[in-house]
Amino acid sequence: MSEERKPDKPVKGRKNGLYRGISEELEDGMRRGWSDTERHDLEPSEQSGYAAKRRKAVSAAFPGERIIVPAGQLKTRSNDLDYTFRAASDYAYLTADQTENSVLILEPLPDGGHEAVLYLLPRSNRENGEFWLDGQGELWVGRRRSLSEAAAELGLEIRDSREAAQRIAEAVAARPDVVTRIMVGHDALLDAALAQAGVTSRQEAEEAARLDEELKVFMHGLRLVKDDWEVEQLRQACEITTHGFTDVVRELAAAVATSERWIEGTFWRRARVEGNDVGYNSICAAGPNATVLHWTRNNGAVRPGELLLLDAGAETEALYSADVTRTLPISGEFSEIQRRIYDAVYDAQEAGIAAVKPGANFRDFHEAAQRVLAERLIEWGLLEGPLERVLELGLQRRYSLHGTGHMLGLDVHDCADARCEEYVDGTLRPGMVQTVEPGLYFQRDDETVPEEYRGIGVRIEDDILVTADGNENLSAALPRRADEIEEWMRSLR
Repeated sequence: MSEERKPDKPVKGRKNGLYRGISEELEDGMRRGWSDTERHDLEPSEQSGYAAKRRKAVSAAFPGERIIVPAGQLKTRSNDLDYTFRAASDYAYLTADQTENSVLILEPLPDGGHEAVLYLLPRSNRENGEFWLDGQGELWVGRRRSLSEAAAELGLEIRDSREAAQRIAEAVAARPDVVTRIMVGHDALLDAALAQAGVTSRQEAEEAARLDEELKVFMHGLRLVKDDWEVEQLRQACEITTHGFTDVVRELAAAVATSERWIEGTFWRRARVEGNDVGYNSICAAGPNATVLHWTRNNGAVRPGELLLLDAGAETEALYSADVTRTLPISGEFSEIQRRIYDAVYDAQEAGIAAVKPGANFRDFHEAAQRVLAERLIEWGLLEGPLERVLELGLQRRYSLHGTGHMLGLDVHDCADARCEEYVDGTLRPGMVQTVEPGLYFQRDDETVPEEYRGIGVRIEDDILVTADGNENLSAALPRRADEIEEWMRSLR
């Protein structure tokens, strides 16, 4: 594959850089004396075969239409610093690639099907000095794959992504009758190029938005059922997560001496060493902070005698995330009231997991878990029955605000834009992976509960695969019962 480059504009230096200019001698010297590092031994990755099957599904769903799926661009954190790039999930799903400023285009063929072309940035240019002068050059951020290397690994035709916007505009102009859909919001340059090329009125803009939304909804529906490769990725994510929770228990004494941030850093270290990163901001909530559902400040004290609610998940190198929660007694043993609340949540989770099976309604696990929680709240005198009235009115939600689970995969809240008929109002199918995570939370200022309950929050969460004959708990390596938790913590200390 040819990788000829058009002459690029000279690289602009930093405004307040310490060097006033570049001598001709230095410029000439930097062009010469570099070894050829092109790799010729690459073969298609295992994931690339699965990605090809997924592209075929998209092609079949949108015959005769142009499909554009961008990876996204770097986002500025502050001044000239960028956030670590994370490719758009649908892009990674369809390409097995994770590089920024990239885009997959499925161009319809006259005889049916699509030509799939992936646009990537080539290696940084050595002729114009980009590789050592530009902030995203090779000597600053590392070597990119060449287009030929990417083609070998991904099993796709690869072109220079700096040409993508122009190619899209030309394709729309050449075939204006072809419907074009794009996953919007990931690449502003491509969004603008497509809008300028094909939208001339408000009516057309509204129609374009409808078409793009349909593409997003389809993609999220396609991702609901995981293939074998994805399931193995989620197993790996759960294994790394188990190691991270174990690390945290081993280092609880250091957290007591510092703060919740020690816990956050401990888990993050494991996620980075064995995977790509954390799949979401870890919730390391000790004491009353455990009653805040998404406590991610992680700056509170860790005190013996209180509970630690740790909601964390590692993300694999391929971007699949676990999502697990354990509520741990910081001292190693539950108090009587802590165990009472913990056991209620455990029983609710057991009921929820038992309801996860093929053919069941997705909502069944939520309703089963909520029923147990409502029964206990009535039993404790915190709600007035009868049970069916409490459930009909949702009165238990004062102490259990959130839903009992969600789909899991490339996104921690995976497939969020799938059709409701396929997801929340649908039925479970083998290959789906979801969380089951009931919880009870008694706010420290809640005068409707006895003082001994206040400031206690408990959640237990596991990642459940729907199998042909039931389910499998992918995160079962972490103990769940109260006595198992205490024994596990003792063994690690």
